Amino acid sequence: MPQAFYRRQLPHLQCDDKPHFITFCTDHKWVLPERVRAMVLESCLHDNGTKFDLGVAVVMPDHVHMIFTPSVNQQAMEVYSLAEIMDAAKGSSAHKINKVLRRKGRVWQPESFDHVLRSSENLDAKIIYVLENPVRAGLVDQWTEYLWIWKKPDVNPFAPG
Repeated sequence: MPQAFYRRQLPHLQCDDKPHFITFCTDHKWVLPERVRAMVLESCLHDNGTKFDLGVAVVMPDHVHMIFTPSVNQQAMEVYSLAEIMDAAKGSSAHKINKVLRRKGRVWQPESFDHVLRSSENLDAKIIYVLENPVRAGLVDQWTEYLWIWKKPDVNPFAPG
């Protein structure tokens, strides 16, 4: 199983053929205005099907969760790195947010938390965790009511909703 490792402040281990659970947070836990959360979700979905296969994503008021498996870059014949995938999603969304809100400065913390999901049970549990995040936060009664969530249609058919 090919693995890549890189370090910023936190160590990041990538297993090419495994799903990765990713969390990234706003800078200083800034609360994203509701009107920009759809832009963040759109940025998370942008490279789905090319750079990665997204299973689920949720944009919370001050953080984002994604579960995806990196794809192979056919031209370079290598797997897209977590750094490249995250830089694209975070950079694109930050640019859009700053433009719409007429602000400058950092939107996201430089680091992301990532964890390789090694078993289907672990994957199912993390998908349910992501889907239920808005419910646990008291934002909605059921995850299907939350506007800034996306789930691949065939992912975890046993998840609520």
